[in-house]
Amino acid sequence: MQLSEVVLSGASLPGAIRLVRAANVAALDPEAAMFTAMLTGWEQQQSSRLLTKKTITDRLSLVRRFAEFTGTYPWDWTPEDVEAYFAARLSRGELVWSTVRGQQGDLEMFCAFITDSRYGWAAACSEEFGRFPVQVCHDWNTAAHVVEYEGRPGRRALTFDELQTFFDAAGDRVEETRRKQRKGVLAAWRDAVLLKQVYAYGMRRRETAMLDLADLRRNPRAPQYGRVGAVEVRFGKASRGAHLSGGRC
Repeated sequence: MQLSEVVLSGASLPGAIRLVRAANVAALDPEAAMFTAMLTGWEQQQSSRLLTKKTITDRLSLVRRFAEFTGTYPWDWTPEDVEAYFAARLSRGELVWSTVRGQQGDLEMFCAFITDSRYGWAAACSEEFGRFPVQVCHDWNTAAHVVEYEGRPGRRALTFDELQTFFDAAGDRVEETRRKQRKGVLAAWRDAVLLKQVYAYGMRRRETAMLDLADLRRNPRAPQYGRVGAVEVRFGKASRGAHLSGGRC
């Protein structure tokens, strides 16, 4: 089977080689052109899944850094390259444990994409270079998620008294601003409520920053809170929307 036939036989899925790379164009640097096309295809595939621009950009940057570190292209990568790359970055103190696990997951997803026969990349590499990409991230060379908290051991949650002092300080700021008849009463009150809401539900920064008044909902199970008994998170991670029941904020 010729390369043109390999390309044309690919499925018409977002990110498939036939939708990214023209079959009748000869590149001056075939390997570099194939790698660039792979990244373009993966970008399109992720965009079709409605992932955020930042998520996609960060993942593409990781793959480029990994390729630069190995000095090879995906069809020549090995599991040992994964170990060497992350060992080098950890030894220089550039990554923390949770970041390593996340980046290894991203690299695994990229390899899964280019080895999936539905997209045609592996077949095209085999035809053009005589080599094809394989999955290089496995259970024995990647970090396992074995604990709930992966932050630095020196960090800890606030005690009950510390948390109460923190919330009281936020509330006192509202009253102090009101007493002095200065601007910013509503902003201070908003901040105090959001601080309590973030701690109560464990919401992320973006999820909180994107909240609006329209996201307040009635909660039939908590009628005493009126129209503010629930919050709809429209910009939640990896979801199209989620609801949080209201509490005493």
